[in-house]
Amino acid sequence: MCISHEQSSTAAAPDVPALSRRGVLKAATAATVGAAGVLAAAGPAEASGGNHGGSRRVPLDHISVQLYTLRDQLAIDLDGTLAALRRIGYTRVEHAGFVGRTAAQFKAALDKAGLRATSGHSGIPQPFDAAAWQATLNDARTIGQRYIVHPFFGVDANGPIRSSAVYKAFARDLNKAGQMAKRSGLKFGYHNHHFEFFRQDGGSRTGFEVLADETDPDLVHLEVDLFWVTRGAHDPVDVIQRNRGRIRQFHVKDMNADGGFEDAGKGLIDFARVFRYGREAGIDEFIVERDDAGTPPRNPADAISTADVGYDYLASMRF
Repeated sequence: MCISHEQSSTAAAPDVPALSRRGVLKAATAATVGAAGVLAAAGPAEASGGNHGGSRRVPLDHISVQLYTLRDQLAIDLDGTLAALRRIGYTRVEHAGFVGRTAAQFKAALDKAGLRATSGHSGIPQPFDAAAWQATLNDARTIGQRYIVHPFFGVDANGPIRSSAVYKAFARDLNKAGQMAKRSGLKFGYHNHHFEFFRQDGGSRTGFEVLADETDPDLVHLEVDLFWVTRGAHDPVDVIQRNRGRIRQFHVKDMNADGGFEDAGKGLIDFARVFRYGREAGIDEFIVERDDAGTPPRNPADAISTADVGYDYLASMRF
């Protein structure tokens, strides 16, 4: 069973309903601190968002785009949208499901456009089901992925999870999923939102720290979403330094002055500062994403512009 972004399970309990990405965003708006608080916590360097003109650059063939950004466009015109991404310059993409196609059909569409889905978001079954997960891994191998990433955890029917025991139980499932992925020749990762940065059990340890500490680095890497880390009032550099060599992928998504989404390079996050720690992180992919592309008042066509702006920003920046 292939579980897309929109269908991924959200908690360790089987009776907890799945939460859509749009639902996540509504919950985030209600639960998180405001933009001013985020930037105060992050410090002035994170508020500059500029290109600092260093000697390093992002390798062009390591720039990717999360196809959730273009979900509406893909539903309207799969072949045309993929071809547009290739014209922009992308060679890699990260999928969020197969847009109503089989894995083989989706792979054929990627091949036609000259793209590779090196990564994909697929939620592990909850409760864990080895047979269902193996079917997902088989699809990932059909696509030709290198990475397979669990997209979401951190809320249940009662709201944000505040129990380290729940996080520890989920970490055990991540290890199981990672072990199976490794046997299938895939690298398994975990993608954060901001819920994981809430303190657990009334103490100082965050859910993200529980997941990082309780999972095997050889089985579970981290795909760090830089927007959601910042929205969780944490400094991405601190997260990198606490998890040296374990962060294979960045989601490059910017933040506007209201704490909402912005095209990469147009907002407040100082990506150049973060990228200077890329080698320490272990980074391999820089993945452009914007969650609200196609959501009113934006329209589906805005997603292509987001992808274009993000690629140009990463291709031209120095750090």
